[in-house]
Amino acid sequence: MTSDDVCRILIEVLGIDTAKMQLREDTRLLGSLPEFDSMAVVSVLTAIEDHFGIGIDDDEIDGAIFETVGTLSAFVAAKLA
Repeated sequence: MTSDDVCRILIEVLGIDTAKMQLREDTRLLGSLPEFDSMAVVSVLTAIEDHFGIGIDDDEIDGAIFETVGTLSAFVAAKLA
């Protein structure tokens, strides 16, 4: 379940209090979550690489990937395919 795994990674890395906020496919990320800044992007990508055993090249990264939980999950799913 890529989306569930991505949500767990985001919650852990960003320190999101799930009692106050639930992540869904349409939850906006970059520019919408105060916890999701440029340093968090690096931490999230590293956690995704470690969790899924994939490599993410710098030229694969753009802002559209981090628009929502769904776009990030779709990116990870494509890397796994």
